Amino acid sequence: MASIRREIVIDVRPEVVWDALRDWGAVHTRLVPGFLTDARVDGEDRIVTFFDGTIVRELFVDLDEEARRVVWAVGGGEFGLAHYNASAQVLATSAERTRFVWIADLLPHELAPAVGEMMEKGIGTVKRTLEGAAAVA
Repeated sequence: MASIRREIVIDVRPEVVWDALRDWGAVHTRLVPGFLTDARVDGEDRIVTFFDGTIVRELFVDLDEEARRVVWAVGGGEFGLAHYNASAQVLATSAERTRFVWIADLLPHELAPAVGEMMEKGIGTVKRTLEGAAAVA
């Protein structure tokens, strides 16, 4: 199984980053606008639309308030994925800085480069969005 890890330091208070990450239905407006153009909650899951028009159902797995971690999966078979499970976590590096960690485990291995590129684009959007919102506030 391929495992991809992306991390980025965000110059925003950890509780602010966590508040945006934990807002499951507003990921497209609070965390990654432009990377995701839409998201709607359907039961516990969410259906997201990516910048290229791709629509994906993300299955809610867990939201851990203490660990500041959200976990989701994508059903097997979508986009050639036999398995996809991901988590994003907010870790304080100081009172004013946050380490944002996004991990995805997937099969088949051959899709890892494409998924890694998408994650790189997405995590960069997280940083720009949250730092930009903090600068305005």
